[in-house]
Amino acid sequence: MRTPRHLPAALVAVLVLAAATACSDGGPRGTLPGHGSSGTWFVQSVSTGGKTLTAPPVAQVHFPASESEQATGNYGCNGFTAEVTYDGPGAITLKPGSTTAMACENTEFEAAFAKLLTGRLTLERRSDRLTLKTADGSTIAMSSQPPAPDAPLTATAWTVTSLVSGGTAASVPAEAAGRAVFTIAPDGAASGSLGCNRFSAKAAVEGPTLSFGPLTSTRMACQGPQGELEAKLTALFGSGPLTWKVQGATLNLTATDGNGLTATAASAAE
Repeated sequence: MRTPRHLPAALVAVLVLAAATACSDGGPRGTLPGHGSSGTWFVQSVSTGGKTLTAPPVAQVHFPASESEQATGNYGCNGFTAEVTYDGPGAITLKPGSTTAMACENTEFEAAFAKLLTGRLTLERRSDRLTLKTADGSTIAMSSQPPAPDAPLTATAWTVTSLVSGGTAASVPAEAAGRAVFTIAPDGAASGSLGCNRFSAKAAVEGPTLSFGPLTSTRMACQGPQGELEAKLTALFGSGPLTWKVQGATLNLTATDGNGLTATAASAAE
């Protein structure tokens, strides 16, 4: 290399070193600034095909700060690894690696989560929330905060937020939102509101099932959405043993015909 005239030899040495560094493609790959996804994220739910599935408490992903490391996590039962490529600040590409092969109960969630957590995903970061979105619009909702412990079935004020009919969940109409609330005492005494009238009944918990005895209620005439909600809850509570499941602050009650409800613990609904 010819030394330019009138430039000090020390400056020329610096320029030559800088040019050599710029042309080199060796060395470790470092953190890409601004991608905003590194760290441990706890999965809250996945939404795909018009259906939202709530995540088991152990479902999580740890995204490394550097592409030289692998992502690790849990699909809800089985652990996994994945290669990561950060496509700038707004996208990430994952290539699934190894996974364990335990027999699991919540196979529907695991299968859906594993299917979505592959390929190129766009990122949306808002405070302690991170949403991954696939090309077809399916989403994985995550939080940097670990899930809250499951609320107890008894001694919790449950607010009905949606009804399930024919396998489809529908939110409680806005006019009736927050009006259907019930509590089951440790001794089995159930009480609350069906959306309009107050009620009381004897409830029995036997393992995964919950049964309500005959309902005693006030006799106000209820019309519109409140009356419709009350009629559906009365029919559900009187339909026989209901399968119950609490996950975090959410309670699901399901009858043998598939009808049911979703309710939220009072502290989470407020």
